[in-house]
Amino acid sequence: MIRNVKRFSYFITSFACVFIFCGVIAVWAGTEGVTGVSSDSRAIYAGSNEKAVGLMFNVYSGTEYLEDIMETLKQNGVCATFFIGGVWAEKNQGVLSDIVENGFEIGSHGYFHKDHSKLGYKENCEEMRVTHKLIKSITGVDIKLFAPPSGAYSSVTLDASEDMGYKTIMWSKDTIDWRDHDTELICKRATDNIKGGDLILMHPTENTAEALPEIIGKIKAEGLEMLGVSDVL
Repeated sequence: MIRNVKRFSYFITSFACVFIFCGVIAVWAGTEGVTGVSSDSRAIYAGSNEKAVGLMFNVYSGTEYLEDIMETLKQNGVCATFFIGGVWAEKNQGVLSDIVENGFEIGSHGYFHKDHSKLGYKENCEEMRVTHKLIKSITGVDIKLFAPPSGAYSSVTLDASEDMGYKTIMWSKDTIDWRDHDTELICKRATDNIKGGDLILMHPTENTAEALPEIIGKIKAEGLEMLGVSDVL
């Protein structure tokens, strides 16, 4: 009887270990490809500059708010990086030129805002190549940064980006301002527990334009500079 109990206990213990192990594997597998989780160091989620953070604006819309955003940045003596969508650039060439002429950094956000994690190597390269050529023809700038639309990428995307001479940029703080039109919430998401090296993702929305002065003030209060992404990496 005692021997049978011991065998049963051993069986239960072994089964539990296997169950836990499988659960861990399942969780790990489930996170592969999820935005914000990557084992590939070529996807950059934060910089190494402990004295500065990077303000990022992904631009496919919101043209009417860009002037106010740029003016706020200039008045406060801070920089930012604007990741430009090709479709937007084609329709707003004068505004794109203004961004560059005002001293802000620009990068690529793809052309058609596609899900790059579902594109093959050639399709990834083509999205980047067309956007690069267009932006250079308008501004004369050879961009060096690529921010995948919606943060969606695969190892193939990273291969294409690397071969195109880009660094693939993600973020450490997401304001989700495209969805949540709440000025206070946007500011909170941008600045809570802020630290050097953070990359803060925003978009040109009305509430982001409203939140930006307070965001800048809170970051300055922490003794941190706001630079272009390249200077934060």
